[in-house]
Parts: sequence; structure tokens; C-alpha cells
Amino acid sequence: MAKKVCGTNYPVSICFIVVNEFCERFSYYGMKAVLTLYFLTYLHWDKDLSTAVYHAFSGLCYFTPILGALIADSWLGKFKTIIYLSIVYVVGHVVKSVGAIPTVGNKDVHIALSMVGLILIAFGTGGIKPCVAAFGGDQFDEEHTRERQKFFSIFYMSINAGSLLSTVITPILRGDVQCFGGDCYALAFGVPAALMIVALVVFTAGSGLYKRNPPQGNILVEVCNCISFAITNRFNSSKYKPQRKHWLDWAEEKYSKRLIQEIKMVLRVLVLYIPLPMFWALFDQQGSRWTLQATRMNMAFGGSFIIKPDQMQMLNALLILVFVPIFDLIIYPLVGLCRINITPLRKMATGMVFAALAFGAATLVEVNVVKTVVDPAPPGNCLLQVVSLVKGDVSVKFPNSDLFPDPIQYLQDPHQYETLSLEAERKELMIQVTYGETNTTCFQAFEQHKAYSLLLYSDTSGIQCKLVEDNVIKSQDGNPFVRFLNTGPQTLNITVGGVMFYVPPDYSITTNRTVDRREYTDVSCCTQTPTCSSLNLGLLDFGASYSVILLENSGRIEPHVMEDVKANNVHIAWQIPQYVLITAGEVMFSITGLEFSYSQAPSNMKSVLQAGWLLTVAFGNVIVLIVAEGAGLDQWKEFLLFAGLLLGVCIIFSIMAYFYTYVDPDQLDKMYPEDGEKEEDDSEVKKHMKHNDIPLKTGKSTRL
Repeated sequence: MAKKVCGTNYPVSICFIVVNEFCERFSYYGMKAVLTLYFLTYLHWDKDLSTAVYHAFSGLCYFTPILGALIADSWLGKFKTIIYLSIVYVVGHVVKSVGAIPTVGNKDVHIALSMVGLILIAFGTGGIKPCVAAFGGDQFDEEHTRERQKFFSIFYMSINAGSLLSTVITPILRGDVQCFGGDCYALAFGVPAALMIVALVVFTAGSGLYKRNPPQGNILVEVCNCISFAITNRFNSSKYKPQRKHWLDWAEEKYSKRLIQEIKMVLRVLVLYIPLPMFWALFDQQGSRWTLQATRMNMAFGGSFIIKPDQMQMLNALLILVFVPIFDLIIYPLVGLCRINITPLRKMATGMVFAALAFGAATLVEVNVVKTVVDPAPPGNCLLQVVSLVKGDVSVKFPNSDLFPDPIQYLQDPHQYETLSLEAERKELMIQVTYGETNTTCFQAFEQHKAYSLLLYSDTSGIQCKLVEDNVIKSQDGNPFVRFLNTGPQTLNITVGGVMFYVPPDYSITTNRTVDRREYTDVSCCTQTPTCSSLNLGLLDFGASYSVILLENSGRIEPHVMEDVKANNVHIAWQIPQYVLITAGEVMFSITGLEFSYSQAPSNMKSVLQAGWLLTVAFGNVIVLIVAEGAGLDQWKEFLLFAGLLLGVCIIFSIMAYFYTYVDPDQLDKMYPEDGEKEEDDSEVKKHMKHNDIPLKTGKSTRL
């Protein structure tokens, strides 16, 4: 007999399962929270490839549960499946963490290790997904249904607690801890790896306490065999055989009428699932496109508190815990008082509308975010700004162009780049510079798509030109870029928040490097003498790109800070409405959808519908993968496209829901009493009833 928690009917074994689930969910969501920025800033992929790989991984995590269920039910049983696939899971995390260490091989090695690690993680997390909750339910005796329901409430709380804490902590480990000269992705992936090891150890520690049901076959295999037999028998039958009312009836020669009727009920629900992937296509972009949007926003709250762009995902887990009781105890009862019949399918359709509204809000935010972004030059053109270090008005003329009609003043901020036509991929242009009565001609080579600063300065021989390539792309992690131009005769060593700049003399300029966003009022600047002084650079803000011109004045070095790319001026708090809307949509769509599936499925078919539900999530990620790689749209247009597509799918789903007739699976016992009695004593079917038989009406989050 299983050991019980003192004075209760709760098996001691569930303590190990709940702790295991908390650690595993911390491991998964913690790793996934920083994954997109890892692709961008560590592997240096573009945002479209990063988004595509992120969603390919997410999709694989929801394809593999079917494999895990088959292994558990047909071969190893739940316990051994969890153990073996957790080992695969741990190996994947370790490989992923090693791939994030810069000193381990080159970029190709990092990519290879990252992809292998992600594939192993997907097989691990997906494989154990259908097993852990069901295995926890197996620990209870049949008569303790109330305790089992409370267990699942605790189980889902552990899921949300792991998700919430990990999405707060791992971005801090990534950004606030520096290792190998940059963000510490090795630590951000290493801590989730350690948590997965803890999950495996804890689960194994309880092995002597678990109640284990042996594998007795998988109902999903039986359903597929029945469908296959019906199709084959239908096409192989002679024209003289009597016709059947339904194509599945052609399986009656081998399978029971009850099983065929159960499959018909399941297929009716699965048909309703066809439009559902579009919801998940929007929902899962919180970790990809929405995180990328956050990197181009102002992330400062007050004077010192700064939120990380990948930390915003914790809002979803937090709001779930708040919204579930609000919807169950307040909103749904109030709607019921208005005599509105709120059926499950109507709730799901409303959830789709809320998700579409969330992307409408994201579109409005994106339209304002991109105002600080410098658009790249079109083909055959480049971007150019002119910075004059000459004390007086200077006129600059390009052949066949009137780009700079007004004189350029000393240290005048350019404000914006002008588009210079090259009519070729690369072209050398003659530039005429006029200063007072003096005309100077210089030649500079330009390349299309690039951005440049033309520096004008004077020396003993007259006005000189220096063409410098600029970086106008905002940093992927939201931090500012800075570079230094040294107008003096001495080499300078400048330290900005731990980042070292070696600045040669005589109008030399450093490359752009990212520094932390903050006020820099006491920046160390040393000469080779060495003589040190401090520079006041002021606030280097999110997303900006700065050129700091170092001028000598009475023996002192004075900085002149120019903003080449504007700082992010849309606050990250404007993302909160879209998170509120998408979470409200999740409560109405996801939780209700699982409840609906549970109520409309025969008892031994619930695992089949669970597999179908997980596949809708997988295909939703496939949709994002295709759009990210194939559409080539501006981000705000892509958001608007997804919102429009979901509204269109919502209309189709609403029409399908209108013609759907709700059923009571318990009526099968009355229709087939003999089969019902037989199955009542059938241990295999009892086992299937337990598999994924989660009491979803507890109202807890469906964050699986």
C-alpha cells in the first residue's frame, strides 16, 4: 500500500512529482526565455532566421508528445519513459550550455551544439509531457477523486510558478552577469540545465514510493488502425456490397460498433481543431517577435530599475494566475446574469478575437517604435551625414546632387541621414568643400546600402575629408552603441562601464561597441603619459548610437556627444495592453478548449484528443516559421497580417461551431450496454482512461 502524507489520503510520492514538474518547467521556460536573443546576439543571426528557428524548436516540442505517449503506453510505461527521456533532456541542456561558451570551438561548432541541444531538449520535454501529469494521477486510489483533483491544482500551480520564476531569473543571469566579455548565455542556459538535473534526481529519489501501471497498449494506435482498416476496406470492397451511412462503418467487420462510434465523436472534435493553429501562431510569438519589439523600446522604470526585454514574457504567467479566478468568479457569472448563453465554443471564438486585438495593439506599438529606426538605403543608394569640425560654415556639394543645400556649421548635429544616389553597387564620388574663399576637392568611395559619416576637419594643408562607415542598426539587446573620435595628438584609453576603448590620435575613430544603458558622468580617459581625466558623457540611452568627439580645450579633453541613431522613445510599458489581451484570450481559448475536448471525448479517447490538441500548437509554430522566412514584410505589417488572419479564422471557426451539436459521451453506455459492461472490467481501458485524464475543470492554467 502506498505511503500517505500524515493524516491525509495524499500519497507521499506526489511530493516528488510536483517538485520534479516545478524544476522541469523552470528549466524549459528559463532556457526558452533567452533563446531568441541568444540567436541574435551570440550566433549573430538576423531576426527572421532567429524567429524561424525559435518556432521550429517550439513546434518540435509539441510534435514529440505523441512519440512519448506511444513509448509509455506501448513499451516502457510512464515511469521508465520519464526517466529515460529526462536523461535525454539533461544531455540536451548540457550540450546547449557548452555551445554557449565562446572558447569552445568556432561559430560553426556553437551552431552545431546549439541545434543538437535543442533537438534533444525537444524530444525530452515533449516526450515526458503526456506522462508526468498522468503518472501523478496514477498514484491515487480510485476512491480518492477529490484528492486527485486537488493534486492537479497543485500540479498546475507548480507549472506556473516554475514558468514565472524562470522568466524573471534567467534574463538577469544573461544580462547582469558578465562572462567571456559579454552577456553570460552559458550561465543563463547552465542554471536551467542544473534545474533539470535536480528534477531528474528528485523524481528518481521517489522511485520506491511510486505506483506503476504496466504498459498495455496505446488507444491512439488502435484508433489509427481502425481508421486505416475502414479506408482500406471501403476502397477494396466490391460494388455489390451494401453501402454504409458513414465511411467509418466499413470497419465493422473487424472492430466493435462502440469503438467506431467513439472514433466518430473524436473526429467531429478534431475537425473543429483545424482552424485552431492560427491562435497558437499568435500566442507563441511572445517569446520571439514581441521580445524583439521590446529590444527597441525604453526599458527603464524610474531612475534605476531596468527590465530586460526577455523578462516581459513573465507577464503572461503572472496574469494567468490573476485572470483565471477573475474570469471564473466574476466575468463568467456576470455574463450569465445578462442571460447570454456562454458555450465553450463561443468562449474560444471570443478568445481568438482577444488574441487578434492583442496583435492590433502590438501593431500600434510597432508603428511608433520604428520611428526611431533608420531605414536602410534602397538598392543603388547609400546613407550619408556630414559632421564638420571646422570652426565656421562649410558648404558641401556632390555631383548632380543637392543633398546639403545649407552650410554646415561647426559640430552641428545632423539629425538625420540623407540618401545619396550611387546608381551602382560601388562608386567613387568627387566632393567639393567650400570654406570661406577656399575650395577643396576630395574623392571618396561609397557602397550601396551602407551608412556613412563624412568628417570635415582642418589642418595645416587645409580642409580634409574623412569618410567613416556608420552602424545604424540598433543593438539586438537594447543597449546603446558608442564610438570615439580623437581629434588630439595623443593616444587615449577610455573605459566606459567596463568596456575599454583604445583611441589612436589625429582624427582616428573607434568601432561601435555596446555599453550598458545608464548615466556616465565619470568616464576614465587616460593618455600614454599617463595622465587621466574624467569625461561626462551624460545618459547613453536604449537603442541609440553615439559618436563622441573628443576635443582639446586648454589642456583638457572635452567630449561632444552626437546621437547618430535616436534612442528608443516608446516605453516598454506600452506592451502591457497586448500581454493583457493575449492572456485574456488564452484563458478563454486554451483552458476552455481543453475543457470542451475533455467533455466531448469518450473516457478512453481523452488521450487521443490531448494529442490532437498538442498538434494544433505544433502547427501554429509551423505557420510562424513559414511567415517569418517567406513573407518578408515590415514587422508592423506582419503583426497586422496575423491579426487579420486570426479574425478570418475566427469567422470560419464560429460557423463550424454553429453547426456543432454537443454530445454526452456517457450515452454510449446506454447505446452499447454490453460493450459498456465489458469495458468496465477491462483493465486496459481503465488504463487509457487514466492516461492524460486530467480534471481540466479545476480552472488552472494550461501552461504545459
